[in-house]
Amino acid sequence: MTAPLDHLLILPVILPAMAAAFLVLLLRHHLRRQRIVSIIVTVLLVGLAALLFAQASDGTVRAYRLGDWPAPFSIILVLDRLSATLLLLTSLLALCVVVYAAGGVDGRGRHFHPLFQFQLMGINGAFLTGDVFNLFVFFEVMLIASYGLMLHGGGAARLKAGFQYVAINLLASVVFLVGVGLIYAVTGTLNMADLAVKVPQVAAGDAALLKAGALLLFLVFATKAALVPLHWWLPATYAGTSAPAAALFMIMTKVGAYAIIRVYGLVFGAGAGPLELAAAPFVLPAALVTLAVGAIGLVGSRTLRDLSAFAVIASMGTLLVAIGLFDAAGFSAGLYYLVHSTFAGAALFLIAGLVQELRGAARDRLVPAPAMPGETLVGGLFFLAAIALVGLPPLSGFLGKVMILKAAQASVIWPWIWAVILAASLVMTFGFARAGSVLFWASGPASGTKPLPALPLVAVAALLALTLAWTLAAGPASDALGLTARQALDRSAYIGAVLGPDARLAAGD
Repeated sequence: MTAPLDHLLILPVILPAMAAAFLVLLLRHHLRRQRIVSIIVTVLLVGLAALLFAQASDGTVRAYRLGDWPAPFSIILVLDRLSATLLLLTSLLALCVVVYAAGGVDGRGRHFHPLFQFQLMGINGAFLTGDVFNLFVFFEVMLIASYGLMLHGGGAARLKAGFQYVAINLLASVVFLVGVGLIYAVTGTLNMADLAVKVPQVAAGDAALLKAGALLLFLVFATKAALVPLHWWLPATYAGTSAPAAALFMIMTKVGAYAIIRVYGLVFGAGAGPLELAAAPFVLPAALVTLAVGAIGLVGSRTLRDLSAFAVIASMGTLLVAIGLFDAAGFSAGLYYLVHSTFAGAALFLIAGLVQELRGAARDRLVPAPAMPGETLVGGLFFLAAIALVGLPPLSGFLGKVMILKAAQASVIWPWIWAVILAASLVMTFGFARAGSVLFWASGPASGTKPLPALPLVAVAALLALTLAWTLAAGPASDALGLTARQALDRSAYIGAVLGPDARLAAGD
């Protein structure tokens, strides 16, 4: 029987879906009312995510079977520490983004708030699903909504970047389906817990086919996570869209990283027989190259939006270095850095949007121009975001990198990891210093008195405040994320929650 509180598990998917439909059908011509409803729904999602996070903090893995069909035949949602953490992160980010958008950006095109809510539906579903095929479904919901958000407001440059974004993701979707088909053909299931039981038992003659399916899925997840050489779509996409859309997209790359943790930690992780750690040989080397490419691209950027996009690539490289260790220490350090980079990266994109609005004809190009209104305040916000993203003390970026460097000592290539991370941090420091000096210290006399937008400033300040709070909470957060990492690698707890204790025993866990 399902406990009453367990029904809350479906609400992070249902609530934004119903809100999006309501906004489209009844409020499509009333922007102010759309803003109110969208903000209220997002606040409710924050409260719901906090409640689910508290529920998951007892260490119990909870499974919700839609229609009460038995696993592995049911559509199933699974709540554990990892999914609860990412749900809470998504909702907090979404609240800051929707407040920023309500400052006027949402009025530059149609249906921003319905698309925003559909996007949250897809992201939340991806974090909760316990089935690889439904992971594909939620990926598509998330991506279809992101196509609309990417193009919101129009413009030739945005349309060009959007075409590239749509094309690469359609190709990735085809690869995803092929990978899913190969896995189903060999195992007869796509339920992650059931796969964790059956993958180690696959006949030797079918192992190569199953590995092909596993590596095709890895290609898709690596594309979503912007892992080199599959990163090339991200700079134009994130730099070409609106500031709030780019800030929300910060969590989309994390969906790719989450999928790698979930699928290659649970299904193809330790104990998977011939498929054990199928993706491990590729993640760490590619992550180091990704970090280097991001740092170099950041230095060569000509606009603040481009710089922000390459900062995302660099941060994903750092995150995937930790994930590529495929142990509890690496996952724990990576999760701490994941939360940090989401808040700090989103703040930088929103600051880029502010600069673009306030700087007149120069927009966000890294060239000298007349001083913008509120230059001291905006410059101070940029300074804090830059310190956080580079990883300088005392903010959470520094602490996250220290945790990753410490965890990397268990790797045989730890000197390379240390060298790349430290060198990239130095290069990024130079890039941010150059950008800040041009934007805020090499400007001429002010040329106007345009008022500072209140809601966007509140949103940026909230994200930076969350980054500061994450720094202050580093001790207890690190302890909690250590438990989260160990649970994510515990096949037995997940299998037992979804399939029952008998299946856990049959799996040998």
